[in-house]
Amino acid sequence: WLVIAVGLVRAYLAKGSYHSLYYSIEKPLKFFQTGALLEVEYLLIAKYLPGIVPSSVVLTAFQVMSRVFLTWAVTHSVKEVQTEDSVLLFVVAWTITEIIRYSFYTFSLLNHLPYLIKWARYTLFIVLYPMGVSGELLTIYAALPFVRQSGLYSISLPNKYNFSFDYYTFLILVMISYIPIFPQLYFHMLHQRRKVLSHTEEHKKSE
Repeated sequence: WLVIAVGLVRAYLAKGSYHSLYYSIEKPLKFFQTGALLEVEYLLIAKYLPGIVPSSVVLTAFQVMSRVFLTWAVTHSVKEVQTEDSVLLFVVAWTITEIIRYSFYTFSLLNHLPYLIKWARYTLFIVLYPMGVSGELLTIYAALPFVRQSGLYSISLPNKYNFSFDYYTFLILVMISYIPIFPQLYFHMLHQRRKVLSHTEEHKKSE
């Protein structure tokens, strides 16, 4: 994710514009975001290991799968949306979020977690999560007319499988799915923030 961040900054300095910066980080974004599927696999395994309390598998799976879906099934598949500013919106949000998150995990494993990183992990999401979700939804919305016109990934009857699928409708349902799921993720993080940061403050006072 630092590679992506550096790539964005270098491309911006070279172009002098934030438009169409997606192309400068397209390959590493696809690689690293797809690699996040391993995190869901880890949570499924950790669920059955003694002494390990994993994060919510459902919430993590939704977050990772929605990002992989946005990366491949929308942004990669619908070339017309790659120049949309909304793509940069979610890429920047993902990048900052993941740099902070993995820094938090790394320093925690080293038993030397700076308070600034802990604070950033449980505070900046307040802005970054809505920013990322807004970028994702706007990108899907921008893709809709192109999907409808091209019939991308759609299967119409009649066919030998007697099965039909409308990708345009599916994308609308994906957008609707954010309504019940995103608040769960957001309020889960707010709950974690109160628990973790209040515990830190109490620990400091006791010292």
